[in-house]
Amino acid sequence: MATDKNILAKGIKYLAGALPLLFLGPVIINSAFKNEKHPLYPYILALGIIIALTAMFLIYKGIMTLVKSLFDSDKNN
Repeated sequence: MATDKNILAKGIKYLAGALPLLFLGPVIINSAFKNEKHPLYPYILALGIIIALTAMFLIYKGIMTLVKSLFDSDKNN
């Protein structure tokens, strides 16, 4: 069972990109809820939700890429 190193590195990059967003999204959402009377509240909340959803997508994409690099490499041979 050989591993495709290029695809594995790509999956790790996706997961590394998701890591800061995993912390940033909830912090922004929490900050938005603390300042509900501020006029920019809905925009900051939407930004936090978009960042959190992006983190979830990058995690999904990274895990699927890792699985592809580990298990689909046998089909190429």
